[in-house]
Amino acid sequence: MADDTDPDKPRRDFLLAMYGQLMNDINRHIVVVWQSVGVLFGAFAIFALVEKKVVSLDIASSLILLLCAWLIAHVYDAGYWYNRNLVIIANIERQFLRPSDLREIHYYFGRHRRAGALITHLEIQLFLAIGVGLLVLALHFFTVVLPVWQKAKEGTGLTYLPWVTALAGIFVWWWSRKKASDRYTNFLKNSPGKEIDDAGISHGTGHPV
Repeated sequence: MADDTDPDKPRRDFLLAMYGQLMNDINRHIVVVWQSVGVLFGAFAIFALVEKKVVSLDIASSLILLLCAWLIAHVYDAGYWYNRNLVIIANIERQFLRPSDLREIHYYFGRHRRAGALITHLEIQLFLAIGVGLLVLALHFFTVVLPVWQKAKEGTGLTYLPWVTALAGIFVWWWSRKKASDRYTNFLKNSPGKEIDDAGISHGTGHPV
């Protein structure tokens, strides 16, 4: 074991401390997404105001769709930070682990995840936001839009506001996904890490490459 006179010890200690901090950063971004989910479900309390006629269904639906888009943006941001930190973690591991450790310890450090890949936890949050958004749009369509088309009720200037919000949300979805993918691709280009021979390793869906 190297003693305190080892010239590589400060670098080694720094990398190990950085390794631990990156794991903490990953956990923090996961928690932030769960907080966003809580806010999204809390927004459904606004439907109680619809029942009391404090706000219209148009406004309530638009607000929830806006929060769905907000959650999706958080999902992709958290996905970027997770993938980026995992790259740095893998690059640090490559400084200490041997190619044989791909089988003896774990194979994730052998190759980096592909751009745009989300862990299952974040995919669930994404599907939740999409599902809630579709449910709100369906409710608004059958409660407001269809009766207006059938002349069963009068429309207002806000009748189609939720649908405009949904279109804006789709743009946020596309923009967030592209931004996260571009940032990650650029990071991989500039910091690919030490080359590791991972021939014979099957990465599979757990670590999409």
